[in-house]
Amino acid sequence: MQSQIQTSAGNSRAAWMRVLSQSDWRDLESYAKEVAGTPHDLLRAPETGLVMLRGRMGATGAAFNLGEATVTRCAVRLVDGTEGHAYVMGRNAAHARLAALCDALLQGKDFGTAVSEMVIAPLEAKLQAAHVETSTKAAATKVDFFTMVRGDD
Repeated sequence: MQSQIQTSAGNSRAAWMRVLSQSDWRDLESYAKEVAGTPHDLLRAPETGLVMLRGRMGATGAAFNLGEATVTRCAVRLVDGTEGHAYVMGRNAAHARLAALCDALLQGKDFGTAVSEMVIAPLEAKLQAAHVETSTKAAATKVDFFTMVRGDD
């Protein structure tokens, strides 16, 4: 069983990595500009490749290959030895590198809370607002179908 790394703010590593990967690049760049210059080494320079997307009919059927998606991955190491990793959809190498840097910083005791408050919290709020907006638009187009049953007369 994999252990979950927790920040002092209570965010798990899986949660912040989801936020970093799903956030818009311009938002991440804006919120993380203060930490972007943190000294680090590249363990794996940003590289773009393909991953196979798999699906299931009705979420219970046999798995099948749905198609491929482009992803970019990156791995960094901070001066103290902490490693950060990131996978992001698309070809944005800068997004992958900055997300990996934030991942490494979030694991540390010194900057974890600050990065969580400066970067993760506002990005998560933006993602939640976008989800609510999308759900609201979808709900507005919902059509309720019903069947009238005729009785035996």
